[in-house]
Amino acid sequence: MFRRLFTRNRRNEAIAYSLYGAIVAQARQPALYTEFAVPDTLDGRFDMVVLHGFLLFHRLKAESADDRQVGQDVFDIFLKDMDGTLREMGVGDISVPKKLKKMAEAFFGRIRAYDEALLSGDRAKLVDAIERNVFPDGAPAGVGGRIAGYMEAAVGTLAAQSLPTIFSGKLDYSPLPSSSAAA
Repeated sequence: MFRRLFTRNRRNEAIAYSLYGAIVAQARQPALYTEFAVPDTLDGRFDMVVLHGFLLFHRLKAESADDRQVGQDVFDIFLKDMDGTLREMGVGDISVPKKLKKMAEAFFGRIRAYDEALLSGDRAKLVDAIERNVFPDGAPAGVGGRIAGYMEAAVGTLAAQSLPTIFSGKLDYSPLPSSSAAA
């Protein structure tokens, strides 16, 4: 019994690291910062990791408890990554837990806002949540709606992916525009 539990936990950890890598890779796509005008700042990148993490969690929430546990494992890796990032930035040992708590609160606040907006089917609520979180100083005209469209398309794309495909570390989000396509 313990052997099976240990093996499953190691398997989940490997899956979670792979999925977190896919989330971060998508969050770093240049089109998010050029075509969608997301601020290329620490906060902007944080918001893109949260947004893409949300899309995975949203996909997993209808799955079994064991499968949803992978989402929790991804979140745990996210916190480890944020801890390391804060320390690399020179944040002191005493301040790291406080800052991590604020980041976790921001993470859950954004997840809740995006989830409520998608479940309501009210696109304006999703646009508002995006603009409030990603562009606290004001969104460029139309950008919130474009990101909302991207998120809605990504929800559909991820829903069409099988769980084994997702757990292989392959997350196919909706395609992003490229600078060359816009030219």
